[in-house]
Amino acid sequence: MSEDKAKKPGFFKRLFGREESAAEIDKETAVTETDLGAVEETQPEKEGLSVSAPPEPSEAPGEVPEDEQGLVKLQTGLEKTRSRFFQRLDEVFLGKREIDEATLGRLEEMLVTADIGVKTAYQLLEGLTERVKRREVDNPDALVRHLKTLMKEMLSRVEAPLRVGYGSEPFVVMVVGVNGSGKTTTIAKIAARHQEAGRKVLLAAADTFRAAAVEQMEVWAERIGCPVVKGKDRADPSAVAFEAVDRALKEDMELVLVDTAGRLHTRVPLVEELKKVHRTLGKKLPGAPHETLLVIDASMGQNAILQARKFNEAVPVTGIALTKLDGTAKGGVILGICNELEIPVRYVGVGEKKDDLRDFKASDFVEALFYTADR
Repeated sequence: MSEDKAKKPGFFKRLFGREESAAEIDKETAVTETDLGAVEETQPEKEGLSVSAPPEPSEAPGEVPEDEQGLVKLQTGLEKTRSRFFQRLDEVFLGKREIDEATLGRLEEMLVTADIGVKTAYQLLEGLTERVKRREVDNPDALVRHLKTLMKEMLSRVEAPLRVGYGSEPFVVMVVGVNGSGKTTTIAKIAARHQEAGRKVLLAAADTFRAAAVEQMEVWAERIGCPVVKGKDRADPSAVAFEAVDRALKEDMELVLVDTAGRLHTRVPLVEELKKVHRTLGKKLPGAPHETLLVIDASMGQNAILQARKFNEAVPVTGIALTKLDGTAKGGVILGICNELEIPVRYVGVGEKKDDLRDFKASDFVEALFYTADR
């Protein structure tokens, strides 16, 4: 966006009453590009112990309702994604008072080149175009309101927070994902949440291919006061998973969280190892794993959709946790994941504290995406 263009009152200001300069937006949206291969290769073994701090106690809520606190956290966590999103909308609608063919063409380009995926972009565009043809929409403000509605409808189809009931047998969650996605940290946050709810939780350090992963799991377990099952270095991951479920049955544990090898999903031997762990859990406890949770780093952008598809081909993924939304401008990828794969989204991560792992709620996510303090 040129300097002269950035000084003009654009669509963002007309819609919400506030203008941001191009320089301000560029500063907020600057992120480091990471390809699929770099996720694994740039994670030093000892980094697992230092990158993510253990869950911290949540701040006293005061008189602010818990739901409102969660929405504020989500609004803050989506700040970079929101800035980038509105920057591009502003460029599409700058100086426009009505919708014409050229405007729709620019909107199509904006959506297709965004991080939501081409298929999802065209579905949104089709819905908006139909509304324009029916004369339900005749100005940019109305078009964006309809875009917001379409996004809510799309995301609401996969809104399904993980529910762990109190049963006679342990509820087993197998957690998968590439190194660096926040997998082990997510496990610890889930464990802490359920321990606070009064459940007996057991961790299984089945990522035996990387010594730092087992060490990191032990650190987390100690900090949150949760028992952990581990094997020797390079032990069979399936054996660790089997031992964990066996112990859970004997000690009346209610929730078992199984960490798995976080290598790239394109490596055939390790993909086969995931399948073996999945089968072993089912042999030891029929029906297990009751949840196969895929942890995805939101900063991967459209590559996250590829990751989700590949993991789902290896083991039936039943839920997704999208992490690190607070550190990227690519949070819109959740639309592509939800729409193309239709896998339930359980959690979104917007920070390092344990309370920053939030149950996914479609309406809250979209409201946070379109939020501005000046609205």
